[in-house]
This record gives sequence, structure tokens and C-alpha cells, in this order.
Amino acid sequence: MAEYMPSRSNANAHSSVASAVTSTTLLAANPQRKGASIFNTDANALCIDMTGGTATTTTRFHVRLTQNQYFEVPFGYTGLITGIWEADGAGAANVVEYT
Repeated sequence: MAEYMPSRSNANAHSSVASAVTSTTLLAANPQRKGASIFNTDANALCIDMTGGTATTTTRFHVRLTQNQYFEVPFGYTGLITGIWEADGAGAANVVEYT
């Protein structure tokens, strides 16, 4: 039986996505992604959708981040990640993608 070796990353890319009340791409699909993290700096909650579609604040989201909350994208997920804030504010989603 082969031993499991976790995927390692030696590169990362930082981005900041301004808050918006329309569904917005937080991370494009990337088959090279090994991991990612998202931190909400806005006073309004950020609803994150990982189905590859349009995020909503009511039914189409997987994670709801309030101000200063952090989310780690599940290991192995390389698809599109979208988000929408519950109200427009002055903050952003600070995103790091590890490749």
C-alpha cells in the first residue's frame, strides 16, 4: 500500500475583493490550487458559494463570514468561488490562494 503524501505548496497569491451586493468572483477556478483562505474585513457578513454559480444571501451559499472571520477552503477544491455581502460596506475579502 502506498503511503499518502500531502500536497505541498511553495507559492501563494494575495488578492483583495471589494464588498459588493451582487455576486462577485472571489477566486476563479484553478486546477493548480492546493488551498485558499478568505478573511472578511467588512462590517457586513459575506456569504460564500462554492457551487460554481451565483452567490445569494438567502439560499445559495455555504459559508457566512461576519466581520473579521476567516475561512479555509476545503483541501482539494479547485472550482469557482463566489461571494456576496449582505449590505454594501467599505471592507473587502482578503484572499490567499496557495499553488
